[in-house]
Amino acid sequence: MNFIYISPQFPKTNTEFCNRLKQNGITVLGIADVEYDALDERLKESLTEYYKVSNLENYDEVLKAVAFFTHKYGKIDWLESNNEYWLAQDAKLRSDFNITSGIKADKVANIKEKSKMKKAYKKADVPFCDYSLVTTLVKAKKFIEKVGYPVVTKPDNGVGASDTKKIKDENGLKEFFENRNKDVKYIMEEYVDGELVSYDAIIDSKGEPIFETGIVEPAIMDVVNKGLDVFYYVEKEMPEKLLEAGRRSVKGFGVKSRFVHLEFFKLKSDKKGLGKEGDYIALEANMRPAGGYTPDMYNYANNTDVYQIWADMIAFDKIEKAELNEDMEKNYCVYASRRDNKNYIHSHDEIKQKYGNTIVMDERMPDVFAEAMGNYMYTAKFSEKEQMEEFTSFVHKKTEE
Repeated sequence: MNFIYISPQFPKTNTEFCNRLKQNGITVLGIADVEYDALDERLKESLTEYYKVSNLENYDEVLKAVAFFTHKYGKIDWLESNNEYWLAQDAKLRSDFNITSGIKADKVANIKEKSKMKKAYKKADVPFCDYSLVTTLVKAKKFIEKVGYPVVTKPDNGVGASDTKKIKDENGLKEFFENRNKDVKYIMEEYVDGELVSYDAIIDSKGEPIFETGIVEPAIMDVVNKGLDVFYYVEKEMPEKLLEAGRRSVKGFGVKSRFVHLEFFKLKSDKKGLGKEGDYIALEANMRPAGGYTPDMYNYANNTDVYQIWADMIAFDKIEKAELNEDMEKNYCVYASRRDNKNYIHSHDEIKQKYGNTIVMDERMPDVFAEAMGNYMYTAKFSEKEQMEEFTSFVHKKTEE
């Protein structure tokens, strides 16, 4: 089996995906725009061959790289980046080389544009926020008459919380229309007061989950816009209602042979037309693993190896080599980070001294992730939720508090 991995060096978790593919006997062919010598040694060992392009954004160059690998190794069975940024390019390459194991160019808008995602949720019978594609101020006002303030605006085809705004009144609405990027199509949604959670799964070729987990996240819009401290955690046990909503959504999107990260709001109170307190409301779908080091957190929480589960799905369409360790107690696994521009009471050494036996990772985050993920992160696992909350408070306690 020939597998082309786009950007195998970034993010760092891609090295683990490549490593497990190789362990399953797959020919792993990497394409990226960094020098070969800059690659991690484990990644070098995992790649059968590496092709450097001068710019991964240059489609013609990447096209030539795929053509080179096709000529040398034969038909390409898989092409993947596991990265939101490259989803559309991945799909175009699959179409151009008739790679049938993933989403092609004619379907990629269904998983990239937030307005089109709503149709899949409707098909799945999963409730979602009311929305409008706001092209004019008049149209926006008409929508707000229907749902009321506040509303949330964001690019219809956007990544994370980039350019996402909460609009509270008419002044904010006018400001949005004056300052918005005229080249971007925006979606406006009714505001939902809910806890942001996710259904994360590895789906086989029949559309069935072979692994399921999920995370509880902060309000990422506020984290980015207000520069707040970041924390989120992997659930110890997934709520049955969330599992049901996630599984129905997978069917609605027709997902097959992919890692998915589907986001929902858990309502904090009854919301007319949407649901009761505790119900799950669909937000958006991401057809790739959650970002950062979240896949490692899945592992620590579930006593497993999701990289191996994913590689098993690719090679065998079932769990073959990975162990789920169902008999072992699961954990909460939490990510808590700090920002360089804030003053914290407890030093790094104090954190390590107090929680050293529970911390499983700590390191500086790449600058590209810092806005949403903080500058320095600590990841730890706990058997009890109260312990996790105490740890987060200790890491984030600031001198002005």
